[in-house]
Amino acid sequence: MSTLDETSGQQGDVAGPVLRVSTDSIPALDRFDWWVEMVGNEVMPVTVRSAHAAVFQGRADAVELPDSQVAFFSFSPMTAHRSPVQIRRSDPEAYYLVLVHGSPIRLEQERGVACLGPGDMALFSTSHPLACDFLDHGRQVRLTLMRLARSLLPLASGKADRLLAEPLSTRAGSARLLGPYLAGLPEAAHASGPRERARLGHIGVDLAAAVLAGRLGAQDSLPAESRKSVLLSRINAFIDQHLGDPELRPAAIAAHHHISVRTLHLLFRDEPDTVATTIRRRRLERCHADLTDPHQRHRTITEIAARWGFHRPADFSRLFRGAYGVPPNEVRALALDANAVRGLLNPSAPLRGLAGQPTVRSMG
Repeated sequence: MSTLDETSGQQGDVAGPVLRVSTDSIPALDRFDWWVEMVGNEVMPVTVRSAHAAVFQGRADAVELPDSQVAFFSFSPMTAHRSPVQIRRSDPEAYYLVLVHGSPIRLEQERGVACLGPGDMALFSTSHPLACDFLDHGRQVRLTLMRLARSLLPLASGKADRLLAEPLSTRAGSARLLGPYLAGLPEAAHASGPRERARLGHIGVDLAAAVLAGRLGAQDSLPAESRKSVLLSRINAFIDQHLGDPELRPAAIAAHHHISVRTLHLLFRDEPDTVATTIRRRRLERCHADLTDPHQRHRTITEIAARWGFHRPADFSRLFRGAYGVPPNEVRALALDANAVRGLLNPSAPLRGLAGQPTVRSMG
């Protein structure tokens, strides 16, 4: 994000691959103008009105990926319009998926009109006139924007335009995976190197393409790699949801997804771990998180192990020690001691585990 990079010394905070900018460090009288300029440079030029211009507040957290960008916005209510003149002057030729978290949004583009509440999603384009009303319900607007370059979206040219400003279900198919992907992306990006972040970006584009293709009834038009990526995402989500099931094995996973066990193993051939290793690693990670969480101190180590699918204490202890270098009881003792010391130093701190009249501004 070019403007965000330029302003990061004054308004932004660079934290690895996730960049945060905020109006907090901008003089109050300049905040609205600064926000409009930032949106014009980083999303697209628009004309903005806000009844809150004099007391405007806004924040953006952005994750830049090779083929996409995901940004989390929180700002005072306003309206935004994009005109044909602004499109002719500057068009990044991109689609945006918007996922709403806070106050409702009314979105108009082409022949579509979408009234979106928390949890709803829709698509808009930088290449068509747009009207967007971020409704004032007495609280900040909160949303996620995922930018997708038109040239990289693996759908026939112009097909996605049929979905502009049309509500997209987030409760079925690939859309059920896209929401958690977007929510977990900042943490995942922080924990990943450049190569893994590139992979995360490809997964996001494939999931978004699958959501749009599913709505268009064009799943078969997606490239084989995109379909493979989406299937892997579904399998990984299934594994995460069933880690506590002792019957979670490759055969059960394959049967649930209507594929053979051989196909399942082939899907994981290029992954860092095999299917069985993936299940074991994620179970151990959940156990480690519980052992270092003071809110789980009422559970015994055996109970925590069983909660995540380990029903033989000796096997769990051996696997845990192999993964972390120390037995589970030592990890728990160290975590409890650390939290006790933290509480003594700062008793008020929570214990944690280790782990008016509208103002108009126009851009363009």
